[in-house]
Amino acid sequence: MQLIIIFWKALCSFPRKQHPVIAILLGKILYFIAVKRRKIANANIQLCFPDSPSEEKIRLLKDNFYFLGSSVFDTGIAWFWSDERIQKSLSYEIKGLDNLKLNKGGVGNLILFKHSQHLELDARILALNAPIYGVERSHNSNFMNNLQTKGRLSSMKETADKNNPRSFIKWLKEGKNVLYAIDQDYGWENSTKLKFFDQDVATITTTSKIIDITKCNLLFINSYYRSKKLLLELELTNVKGLNSKELAQMINNLMEDKILKHPAEYLWAHRRFKSTLGKGFYT
Repeated sequence: MQLIIIFWKALCSFPRKQHPVIAILLGKILYFIAVKRRKIANANIQLCFPDSPSEEKIRLLKDNFYFLGSSVFDTGIAWFWSDERIQKSLSYEIKGLDNLKLNKGGVGNLILFKHSQHLELDARILALNAPIYGVERSHNSNFMNNLQTKGRLSSMKETADKNNPRSFIKWLKEGKNVLYAIDQDYGWENSTKLKFFDQDVATITTTSKIIDITKCNLLFINSYYRSKKLLLELELTNVKGLNSKELAQMINNLMEDKILKHPAEYLWAHRRFKSTLGKGFYT
């Protein structure tokens, strides 16, 4: 594993302007060798875009693998580059950053975001511009856990496992900014069956409870590339009058709307529908 990290760091040491060219090659290689990922991504695309022509779905799948290749660089930059190099070499813009100033008076901000293929870079850039605390999901590999945590703590104040809600509830009560990607299938515990791309999907409903306990604001951060520039857009979400299921469905709808604008950048290789359609759907 150490050799892989050395190679990864060496790859990311290339000038930023060379990354897209290498990402095209990496994406093509991964398209042919990452068979399991390709099957999962293809199954999700076929399910979520049933009315799209076959050639459009094939193009989306291949474009998605370009961003998978690009994620090798984006994640490496997020974990290995210094703050100074990121600020000097990356073109990015954050819209709505003033929304994070709403936490005056001890009110925290729960910031939801989708699993884009550049989410690690999204989080790093946000944390360079505001104090951010993160909620994460543990890997099966201790090595990857340590690498991930070390990389994220290069800019985040602290991170907590999603199964340890006391930590991030405490942060929100203290008026901190907490970043949390909830658009994954975590099974039926704390989830209910709702809609996503017009399909039944296991959806976390604890967001409403977190807001009730902490009285925090709810924000959503969307991210996408416009040419070579990475854009992050923070928006305040109105949750007034919504029960837990209504809020969870609203979040699903919001994520779907953002994904549809830049579908190739989403992490389609996640088994998002495994609880409703079964793991066999992805074989």
